[in-house]
Amino acid sequence: MRWFWIDTFVAFESGKRASAVKNVTLAEEYLHDHFPGFPVLPPPLMIEGMAQTAGILVGEARGFRDNVILAKVKSAQFDDYAGPGDQVRYDAVLETLDERAAVTRGTVYKNGQPIGRVELIFSNLPPADNALGLPAKNFVFTEPLMTLFRGVGSVAATGGIPGDEC
Repeated sequence: MRWFWIDTFVAFESGKRASAVKNVTLAEEYLHDHFPGFPVLPPPLMIEGMAQTAGILVGEARGFRDNVILAKVKSAQFDDYAGPGDQVRYDAVLETLDERAAVTRGTVYKNGQPIGRVELIFSNLPPADNALGLPAKNFVFTEPLMTLFRGVGSVAATGGIPGDEC
């Protein structure tokens, strides 16, 4: 099972920036196990939400040709948690992109207030890279993830990210 840490995109500028949201609900099982009695969306899962947002931004900029793999969390700092009833927004900006790698930076918001900053490095790996033993197909941008991305069409014309604080 693949877990998605974003619900929808709210803004998207091809090759530049993307903004996605995650609505945190008490119905999500991980909230009950992470800190018993203190249900939160922990920072590692917010990093993954940023990685999914930024990874789709990188993948789209490269025409979804490559497997875009999170190679390194360059930095991540969080000042707060998000819990049931909160909306988390991931604003990602593409800093650099070439044939082999991409660097993104982003801000994580809880109910419109910044609570985290994340810098990520991605590797762009072509499918069927025999040296790495990768599958002959793209295993990152699968149908469930592409279905989520197709929702971008309704926000792609927004031309920016709400707040534009990245």
